[in-house]
Amino acid sequence: MPRSPLLTRAAVAGTLLGTLSACTGGSSGNTDPSEPLPTITGNPPVTLSVFAPQAADQNLKTNQFTQLIKRKFNITINWQTTTQDGGAAKEKRQISLASGDLPDVYLLIPWVDQFSQTELLKLSGQGVIQPLNQLIDQYGPDIKKAFAQVPAYKRMATAPDGKVYGMPQWVDCYHCSYPSKLWTNSAWLKKLGLKPPTTTDEFRDVLKAFKTKDPNGNGKADEVPLSGDTGDTIIPYLMNAFIDTPNGNFTPATNPTLALNHGKADIQADKPGWREGLRYIKSLYDEGLIDSSVFTQNADALLKLGDHAGGVVLGSATVMHPNIFVTQGQKDGRDRQYDALPPLTGPQGKSYATYASSSVPGATFVVTTKASPNQQIAAIKMLNYMFSQEGELNGMFGPKGWVKPGPGDVALDESLKTQYKRVDSPPPNGNWNALAQYNNTAQFRNTQAVAKDTKSPDGYERRLFEATKLYETHADKAETFPYGEAWIDPTQASELATLQTNIGTFVQQSAVQFITGKKSLDSDWDSYLKNLDQLGLKRFLQIYQQAYDKTH
Repeated sequence: MPRSPLLTRAAVAGTLLGTLSACTGGSSGNTDPSEPLPTITGNPPVTLSVFAPQAADQNLKTNQFTQLIKRKFNITINWQTTTQDGGAAKEKRQISLASGDLPDVYLLIPWVDQFSQTELLKLSGQGVIQPLNQLIDQYGPDIKKAFAQVPAYKRMATAPDGKVYGMPQWVDCYHCSYPSKLWTNSAWLKKLGLKPPTTTDEFRDVLKAFKTKDPNGNGKADEVPLSGDTGDTIIPYLMNAFIDTPNGNFTPATNPTLALNHGKADIQADKPGWREGLRYIKSLYDEGLIDSSVFTQNADALLKLGDHAGGVVLGSATVMHPNIFVTQGQKDGRDRQYDALPPLTGPQGKSYATYASSSVPGATFVVTTKASPNQQIAAIKMLNYMFSQEGELNGMFGPKGWVKPGPGDVALDESLKTQYKRVDSPPPNGNWNALAQYNNTAQFRNTQAVAKDTKSPDGYERRLFEATKLYETHADKAETFPYGEAWIDPTQASELATLQTNIGTFVQQSAVQFITGKKSLDSDWDSYLKNLDQLGLKRFLQIYQQAYDKTH
């Protein structure tokens, strides 16, 4: 198995926080939280230094949305940029923090790099970052409105002491929230006279037919019935027919199988249902129905399999969306052949879908104590604008990257009125894209005009939207552990990181070993459970339980 990315992150975070503890945090910009901020009318000129990741095709200094911010709020931004490579961006942010030469604002992207909740608590205690509560109360009406409309957003942003130390992004990506989907080749099903399978037994029969009945018609036994990759592992989708895997099972860093069972932090990986799910997956693997490379290949290798030059060879894949394994718009139309298969029903009648919030706890917007009160106010005004619909549209797509919908346009959610339409060829360097993605609610996303043809490039988002409906009713959201509301005590962060790495890696590796036969589900199961205990499972769950109890 590949080295856990969390191990690297934990080591770096420990170094960072240790370095910062030796720094003097506050500056003259720090405001007294007991005193109201100055009342500023209009928009006097302000210069802000902003640290942000910049895409390869962006120039934030000359960007059209940057210029809009300057015209609208009289804010001149001095950018301190890094790349959108996660490792490099994180390292540069750490250097920036440790140097003591702070920007006024950090503006980040969750999937590149952001502040963890633990970092926020630590840095606030050191006087490095500024609480946002007063700023929001006095100058953030759209932020307050968003918190009122989505209480979970406010809970995710608010530390146990009631302070908002940084702003996370709220992203209601519907299809992202149900990541463990399976896409099967409907053209092959039709050719072989098969109906879409609904049970684990029927699914086995379909995979056998894909393997033995030459559905691609080339006279060769070259079909791969089922595949995936190390990021889109086959385990959660198949396991959900035996036991709920509410947070999936992607990497050790995602707390494999952590669940909330009747208000208690728990894992699924030591339950009888997990064992039976592994037994089923192993039986498919033993019959050669699962790609032998499924536990070692990356996404590029999976895409190469889906785009196989000699014709279609892939029968199904467990990924969030089909563009992961097949390139869109191919001449032979293969990208249109795959349809989402609803969750299977197992022998005990169980049928779950993995639900994982697409909003990442922590913060992408942080104001440092270097910023003066006037700079803090300007910064929160800028953020507040990105919470408005106009501001989010301009920030996400660019001032010239969207238009009002026409009479024939249909919203992604057809029950809603269409609010906007993205232009086909927006001008370059027009937007901040994910840097401006804060109040990205379902209401906002689902009122976008999207083409009706789900198999066309312009209708791809609708294809994913419709497919996800097949999974939503199978999700047990009550069992999903609310990471966003569980703030880990900084004094426990290093301990938890070590426990997570050890337990997560062991669960991941053991699952693969059980499936591939390197471990026996009969003779090695008891030692597996014993090893989990020895790795500190009880303490791991205790820390999460304590964090959960603080806010519930």
